[in-house]
Formats: sequence, C-alpha cells, structure tokens
Amino acid sequence: MTDYNSGLDKTEANHQPLTPIQFIARAAFVYPNKTSIIYDNLQHTPITYTWSQTYARCRQLAHGLRKLGIAKDDTVAIMAPNTPAMVEAAFGIPMSQGVLCTLNTRLDINAITFCLQHSEAKVLIMDSEFAHHVDLIQEAFPKLIIIHSTDMALANVPAFGKMSYEELVELGQFDSTEDEQAFDRTVYPDDEWEAISLNYTSGTTGRPKGVVYHHRGAALNAIANILDWDMPKHNTYLWTLPLFHCNGWCFPWTIAERAGINVCLRQIDADLILKLIAKYQITHYCAAPIVHNMIAAGDEQLKQAIDHSVKAFVAGAPPSEAMLEKMEAMNFNITHVYGLTEVYGPVTICAEHDEWQQLSVSERASKKSRQGVVSHLMTGFEVFKTGTTEPVAADGEEMGELALKGNMVMKGYLKSPKVTQDAFAGGWFRTGDLGVKYPDGYIKVMDRLKDIIISGGENISSIEIENVLYRMPEVASCGVVAASNEKWGEVPVAFIEIADGATLTRDQVIDHCRQHLARFKVPKHIIFAELPKTSTGKIQKFELRHAAQSMAIEEPKVKP
Repeated sequence: MTDYNSGLDKTEANHQPLTPIQFIARAAFVYPNKTSIIYDNLQHTPITYTWSQTYARCRQLAHGLRKLGIAKDDTVAIMAPNTPAMVEAAFGIPMSQGVLCTLNTRLDINAITFCLQHSEAKVLIMDSEFAHHVDLIQEAFPKLIIIHSTDMALANVPAFGKMSYEELVELGQFDSTEDEQAFDRTVYPDDEWEAISLNYTSGTTGRPKGVVYHHRGAALNAIANILDWDMPKHNTYLWTLPLFHCNGWCFPWTIAERAGINVCLRQIDADLILKLIAKYQITHYCAAPIVHNMIAAGDEQLKQAIDHSVKAFVAGAPPSEAMLEKMEAMNFNITHVYGLTEVYGPVTICAEHDEWQQLSVSERASKKSRQGVVSHLMTGFEVFKTGTTEPVAADGEEMGELALKGNMVMKGYLKSPKVTQDAFAGGWFRTGDLGVKYPDGYIKVMDRLKDIIISGGENISSIEIENVLYRMPEVASCGVVAASNEKWGEVPVAFIEIADGATLTRDQVIDHCRQHLARFKVPKHIIFAELPKTSTGKIQKFELRHAAQSMAIEEPKVKP
C-alpha cells in the first residue's frame, strides 16, 4: 500500500478556506471598470458602480464596522429592499469578520425584535422605508447601533440612528497604507466552516428559526448557480428575488464571481420590471411564481420591447402551463428549482433535455413541474419512506419524505442543538416535504408532511390539486388545505385568487377538477379570496386552515 499521507500535509500554500469574499476581490482585480451595480427606478438619475468601486466600498464598510466595535462572530443585521447597500452588505459584513443577518422586510415589530434579540445583533443597518420601527427598536435595544440607509426614492425621511450608511462607508477610509495592509490580512476566514450569515426562516408557523450558513457552503452554492444555469461572464441580473431570502439564493456572490451586473429593484412592479429588462438587456432573474405571473400578464407593449432571450429560475411552486406558454412567447426560458432556507436556496434543478422542446406546452409543463435532480456540488437528493433511510420505489407513485445531503446544507439552527440534531437524523437533512421519484430519477414534491389531506383513509396531495387549478388561466394564485368533516375525517378546500379581469365560478372550477382528478380529490368547497402570502410569495396555509374551518363559501366574483 502506497503512503499518500506522510509529508503531504495541508499547508498555507496548498489549502485555503473557501469563501465567496474571494470572488469580489478577483472581479475588482480582473474587471475593475466593468459595471457592478445599477440602481434605476426610472424617476431619478441612476446610481452605477464599477467592480473596483464596489470592492472599495465593501472594504470601507467592513473597516467602518470594525471601527464601531464589530469583531469576529458579532452579528450585523440589515433590513432593506434590494438596494445597492444590500449587495454591498453581502461582502462588507463578512469582511468585517461579523456575521450577516438579512431581515425579512415584511416582518412586524414583534418578529423584528425577536430576530434582533435571538441573534444578539450589535449593529442594525435600516432603510428609510422602515423608519417607523426605529424608536421601538432603540427603546428595546438601547446599546444597538442603528445605521440609516438613505435612498433617492425616499429623500424626505428625517435622519435617524447613529449615522447614515454613507457616513459609515466614509468612516471606513484607511488612515495609512499600513492600516490598509493590516486590514487585508484579516479579511478572509481562518476556517471555511466559520459562519458567514444568519437567515431566519419565513415563519409561516410559529417563531422563525435562525439558520446558520458557513463560508464553504456560500462559495459552493454561488458556483453551483453558475453551473446549473451555464451562466456566462458579464451577465446582467435583475434583483426580483428578495436579497434577504437565503442571501438572495447566494446570487450576490454568484454575480461577483461572473463579474456581472446587479440591477437593483426596490419594489416589485410589473411595468418597472419589463422596462428594466428591455433597457438593460437583463439576461437572468429569479422569482416566486407570483412574480412570474405578474410579468407574463404585463403590458403587451412593454413585453414587445424586449427583443432578447431571458433566463429565469422559479421556485416555491412549479411553472403552470398558462404561465409557461406566455413566458415562452416572450422568449423567456423558465427553469424550476427547489430548496429551503436550510440549504442556501436552490439545491435541486429540473435539468431539461433537448427532446423536451418537441413536446406540447402541456407535456413540457408536466416535465418542468418536477423539482428534478440534485444540483452540481451537492451530494444527495433522495425520497425515503417516512421515518427511515429506505428509498421509495422509483415509480412516480410511492410517496416519501425528501432528504438532502451535501456541503450546501446549513451548519444548523442557532441556539437549537436538539432541533439541529433531529433535522440531521440518519446523516441526511430531512426537509419535511413529501414527494415521489420517477423511473428517470427525477423527483417531484407532492406536499408538505403537515399539509397532506387524509380523506376517508386516502392520502390526497394538496399540491396535486393546486397544479390542476393552476392550469386554469383565470387562477392567479391558489391554496388547498384540509377542513374537518364528520364523514370523511378531512376534505380538501380550495382558496382561489382570480386573475385581474377574469371571471370564474365554483361550477367551472369543479368541472375542471373532475376532468383531471379522481372524484375523491375534487375540492368540496371553493372559496374566492385574496390569499395571504409571505414576502417570498409562499401561500400562508396556516391562515387558510383557520379560514377553512368556518366553511364560508363566497359568491363567485369578477375581479376589476
């Protein structure tokens, strides 16, 4: 046996910690004059930076935070829309040796204070939009340093906090070359297992959990995004996905590695999105189905102004046949991905095959509805019989729990060792999602464990019913939940949000479902309403469950 270990140790020369901070340093060195950030709301003079400028600003942000007392593993929180400050925070806060905590911008004050308390945040960077929270936060955390991130769109908001964000960046200027060199020696982590960020789950039920990411996983997920999408250098990426959600699925780091352009977007507006796609030749974006549907239903004249191909990821629900047909007519290629906060964003992809292009739109939508196969740089994606590590049959029928394994799985839940241990039982991360595996190895999510409907002893997938409902062009959003029933135990109830300008009746919905579902799966009640959603577009099913218990059936509506 050959000894491949003696005298072949890890050294500083041959082993360095993986970190996405390296990506921005390289982009600034190789492509200093390439555009890095564009912020244009079409009402004010656009803000633009190059990669050399962005790198300099991130370094100064980091140095400024250190001057405020931030040290290794101190939490620095930021609450802002998709502005340049959010992109810079993805690099500047880890470079300060602090841990980045991006707060959901739709949190109420109770949830905000919980996250600040649980994370033990030392600094909070807060956008002007959330000025109304400042007094309550400062009262609750008198030692917390609040930084006011100003914005051209909200120029009249009075100053608050210790200083403005630009003053913090200015504070980070280096006093001397020696000062700068000393800083540079401490930018990268000593160990790639060190925490880079803390993300709180969206909290559709109960209190959110604090998910801890490490530098290795962040770097690998950023690269996996490139490989999964065949993403070229100097792409132009539109920030339709919230940067607070899984650190924007790690795309701030992805775009830096590609030396691409971050086109910032303060708010979701279909007309603005279409105009920016045309103006800046956007090549890529990611979004929940609700945003894709808004774009697909957008102004026809604005859509016709887009004369190039666009690639987009969709997650949270599969692309519907109606949405896919409209997007393909616009020369948008939609790819279905799947992930959770606990795995840095998307870690599986519905990898397409050339022959799918020969299928009908309906057949192609059926293929694309699957969550697919494991992403590059992940180790495993499997469906196990519930409570075991025995895989289900690859027949597209037997249902089990989805599990993931690899370097893009979280370190664990902050301050929750037992919950972390349970999540990793058997050497896999248990997602809590139910799914099936097809003969070709592709996996499809069928439901959440807690969302499965048991009616007359039969398991009914709420997602299966939702997919059928989404085939109706009149359906903008839908959610299916269980309601108690004396005879059957539970029955499915469908909540439907009707598309703008469309008409839909209960009988039309029932007739459509009977054409595509077994009779026992057809919803017993149809409720037309605007659906409650999280900031990432997920339907808040716990709210629907409460409403379903009343069994209130509204009259058919026409949305104006």
